[in-house]
Amino acid sequence: MECGSFAAAFRNAATASDHTSQVACPFLKRDTGSMPVVSQPALRVTGLRKAYQDVVAVNGLDLEVRAGECFGLLGPNGAGKTTTVEICEGLTEPDSGEVELLGMHWSSDAKQLRQRLGIQLQDTQLSEKLTVLETLRLFRSFFEQGPGAAEAIALVQLEEKKNSRVGNLSGGQKQRLALACALVGDPDFLFLDEPTTGLDPQARRQLWELIEQFKSSGRTILLTTHYMDEAERLCERVAIMDNGKQIALGSPRELIASTCAEHMVAFSAGANSRALDVPALRHIQGVRDVRSENGTIEMQVTELHLAVPALLAELARQNIPLTELSTHSATLEDVFVSLTGRHLRDE
Repeated sequence: MECGSFAAAFRNAATASDHTSQVACPFLKRDTGSMPVVSQPALRVTGLRKAYQDVVAVNGLDLEVRAGECFGLLGPNGAGKTTTVEICEGLTEPDSGEVELLGMHWSSDAKQLRQRLGIQLQDTQLSEKLTVLETLRLFRSFFEQGPGAAEAIALVQLEEKKNSRVGNLSGGQKQRLALACALVGDPDFLFLDEPTTGLDPQARRQLWELIEQFKSSGRTILLTTHYMDEAERLCERVAIMDNGKQIALGSPRELIASTCAEHMVAFSAGANSRALDVPALRHIQGVRDVRSENGTIEMQVTELHLAVPALLAELARQNIPLTELSTHSATLEDVFVSLTGRHLRDE
């Protein structure tokens, strides 16, 4: 559907009885008709390095984000994600390397870049004395174009709170207000740092729809998140960082196919787990890898129908009673664990 104006979108939204349904795209499409088939990246990072005393936060990072895609940046705490994003946002100076954003550079084009970026921090600090409406009016005044404050409030469904002080909002409401502040300048490139943290499941889905609408209008998004289902749904490509470097890059499906087996099997034997001969499990047909963590055994399996009966037979041979067993198709979370040895949500 052709994207209309913000005002038209919200007139439609205001008369809709079902507030969870997806409304017409509120973002004006960017005209890409004259762009070549292979356009320049929206973001190009080359040889990026940043150290804090003896700690190297980013170590020679190369990264490209294509125009019009939602790109996910994942990694455990201390991997260098936040430093990388802050450098790209123009908030931190790198020690070396280059950042080209929308064909421009912070050293020479800072004023133009600030007009074309939207930034939502994980913990945006807003004045708690201002109302929601006053806050959006303030942020709107920083930009040459964009929706009105009331339209931005409707965009994130905070109409009932528009006259409430920021200090009286819940955590999830503050997250939605921070997103509205990021969108009020009608940006071409949107930085989202943990955008749905603190939101209930329904609010998360509503924001997912909003992000997808923003992306469908030809804009570009760089997203960090701890929710693997969020990254799998929203991101065309994902980069995983660890120790200041990129250790994996590809679409969620590509990363899963190249890193993990097709299926995951997890089981527990309770107090008997200590007596389990874990190395013997690696010899089971169809098992690619075995990992033990907090009393739970996780196995990467290529042929589920062969591996599960063989696993049960091996446990019977070892006289280990099974207390819990589950299987699932491999996910981005499994890729993350396989590459870093940690669960992202545990970070």
